[in-house]
Amino acid sequence: MLISPLALLALGAGVPAALAAPTTSDSYVANGTSTSSAAASSETASSESGASNSSIPSSSSSTNISSYHTSNITYISPQIPAPLNTTHANPSSNWNAAHEKARAYLSNWTIAEKVSLSTGVGWTQGRCVGNIAAVESQGFGGLCLQDSPLGVRLTDYVSAFPAGINAAATFDKDLIYARGYALGEEFKGKGAHVALGPMTNMGRVAAGGRNWEGFGGDPYLSGWATDATVRGMQDAGVQACVKHFVGNEQERNRTTSSSNIDDRTLREIYTHPFLRAVQADVASVMCSYNLINGSWACENPKTLNGVLKTDFGFQGYVTSDWQAQHSGVLSAETGLDMSMPGDEYAGSLTSFWGRNLTEAVNNGTVSEARIDDMSQRIMAAYFLLGQDKDYPEVNFDSFRLFGSNMSHVDVRGDHHKLIRHIGASSTILLKNDNNALPLSTPRSVALIGSDLAPPTDGANGFTDRGGIGGHTAMGWGSGSAEFPYLVDPLSAISQRAREGGAIINSYLDDWNTQNASYWASGAEVAIVGVHALSGEEYITVDGNDGDRNNLTLWTNGDNLVQAVASTNNNTIVVVHSPGPIIVESWIDHPNVTAVLWAGLPGQESGNALADVLFGDYNPSGRLPYTIAKDRSDYSADIVYTNSEYPVQPQVDYTEGLNIDYRHFLAEGIEPRFAFGYGLSYTSFELSNLSVGAIEGAGELEKRDDLVNHPQVDETPAEETVEIGKFVIESLHKPRWSVSIDVTNTGSLNGCEVPQLYLVYPESAGEPPKVLRDFARINLDPGATQTVSWNLSQYDVSIWDVESQDWVVPEGEFGVEVGKYVADEDAQTGSFTPKQ
Repeated sequence: MLISPLALLALGAGVPAALAAPTTSDSYVANGTSTSSAAASSETASSESGASNSSIPSSSSSTNISSYHTSNITYISPQIPAPLNTTHANPSSNWNAAHEKARAYLSNWTIAEKVSLSTGVGWTQGRCVGNIAAVESQGFGGLCLQDSPLGVRLTDYVSAFPAGINAAATFDKDLIYARGYALGEEFKGKGAHVALGPMTNMGRVAAGGRNWEGFGGDPYLSGWATDATVRGMQDAGVQACVKHFVGNEQERNRTTSSSNIDDRTLREIYTHPFLRAVQADVASVMCSYNLINGSWACENPKTLNGVLKTDFGFQGYVTSDWQAQHSGVLSAETGLDMSMPGDEYAGSLTSFWGRNLTEAVNNGTVSEARIDDMSQRIMAAYFLLGQDKDYPEVNFDSFRLFGSNMSHVDVRGDHHKLIRHIGASSTILLKNDNNALPLSTPRSVALIGSDLAPPTDGANGFTDRGGIGGHTAMGWGSGSAEFPYLVDPLSAISQRAREGGAIINSYLDDWNTQNASYWASGAEVAIVGVHALSGEEYITVDGNDGDRNNLTLWTNGDNLVQAVASTNNNTIVVVHSPGPIIVESWIDHPNVTAVLWAGLPGQESGNALADVLFGDYNPSGRLPYTIAKDRSDYSADIVYTNSEYPVQPQVDYTEGLNIDYRHFLAEGIEPRFAFGYGLSYTSFELSNLSVGAIEGAGELEKRDDLVNHPQVDETPAEETVEIGKFVIESLHKPRWSVSIDVTNTGSLNGCEVPQLYLVYPESAGEPPKVLRDFARINLDPGATQTVSWNLSQYDVSIWDVESQDWVVPEGEFGVEVGKYVADEDAQTGSFTPKQ
């Protein structure tokens, strides 16, 4: 979220003919009734085209989906009404009771009071970054919505957790859940009702500014992490708000660009993590700034009403990103439930909703049933989390940190222990020649590089962490939080080395490589700290407008490593970064003996790193993305400029399904370090792979027996559409089992992360292999443990654009279980679903 004048640019300008909304009749369909478009025409000039298409071939075709350029897609204008007051398809869901309670609670509210639940009070007009006003006549105390995915932003006595990318690097579902639960405890302790996270975008482009907030470059890794985080946060009592739905994969021009995504790619890649969030009963979903195939994400009927609310059966509410709303009537009819922060732009004192929406209901432009639905969804989420019972009052003020409204409530508990543990667990050992690590008792240590040093302006010296100077442990933007303290590597490593009697020399100037190499030359081991950083587009750091301009190290890092390695034959490189770094200029240097990727590990950064360096913790992190040899090796990149459409740049997802490692496999490109890769101080062996059907699982569900999603040119009566048909139990129940034995063949205790990849029949048109599950297990030397997973019908299906459904391709499926995606020693098996 942010407040940006870019969001106020005129709509529709610069849209190519292929993407512009078609000219149709003088009316549009809302909730199944024909309504004059005159009232809507003054609201927005934007296209109403959705994310679907009918020109992509059937998934049964052997043609690779990525060969179809976005320009070949015919953009149409689906009219999908919001499903009103629905019953969840999952009989075990708690939503049904929450909706009944909300319906009864709201039964005597006026239209204006119900509209107030959907309209924020305006930027800076409350204590939180987003505020729903109290309705005193109904005894309702209001709602507080607060950033961020790694800690409670803009307040004190809170923790700064490791970034989402670090959580993903642990490949540990239980640890990710624990992180979510601890986050939830802190948000609740501060009185925030809604935590604006997790962020679950896919990291489509390696230089993406907010990739560090998310969970990496695979939809299943992101899906598992999203599921665990949402469950953890909401088990602690706070509403999770998963974001950004959908296609907000770069910061450059994010408030004006159109993410053009074919239907199959949208379903299999970008909406999968949101499906997992819905299955975890997520309370809220945030729609994004960008357009999707020419239609604003916060008024896109296909993605909001069609995919999210109908197909996924989402029962919570959709909130806009901050000032991502572009219309009043249209956004109400197409699926938006809450306007944040409520005003059209900061300080405007006007709103698309509020009084305008009340008037639209009173004059019949918007149905009262839709307002009932919006308010009921918001209150159902409130009741689902039990926030009507003894919930703490808001005890901080986001905009007056030292004002009288601040109660300075300490909500941290012992979370520093968990933060340190996640930091160590997420550290990835990428190189370890001659067993350079762990360090035993070095007699002399040289600590080189500004990234090891305390931040020059203090841990919170830069607004929203938007600056570089000293140690890097968090990205910048609304996804940041205030550090309660920051343990820098220089302090932590020095303390640990001194305990062994070492002498320590440090040199922290990245640019004077001559002095750096001098101080490194006499040490038994030289540790070089290097970094890169990224964040949100409203802050520019060193010429980087959120997205990184390149994938090299910042502040002369590459030259610094080479200089140190030229004089020290035991050079250990520690990288803190938000994503991939190109390391080709020094990775093969014979004197670079070890490389650690530490990501953005939060407040305990230095301690977590020291734990790994000195062997107190055996590194077991795994890469949640691919590290290429060259930036051009990736399948997609930032669209920095678009001369043909300068006002509304077009971001074409022409790579289709082949993002991250899928592209490298499909094109035969050798990466520097493959997805899922990571070394250990011990060794492991995988053996005895077993694959088979689960007894009693029954035949595959015949998807033709279900009512299909309405075609884009149809508007069937509401009762003909099955709500939540893609979360029903029969589609997701276990049908096949996979197991493998993991043995610690080394001399140290450690963790291994076996990863399950699925190989589709060639006719399916899928990438060569795709991740489906993983496990993280701790083993003593010589110990063996069997790891088991289940696969569902959904797990082996592909999205068929013609039937608008999940279908199981005919033929034999391969199963590979390895230590990373390109593991040549992976165990292999197969199975054939009975159609």
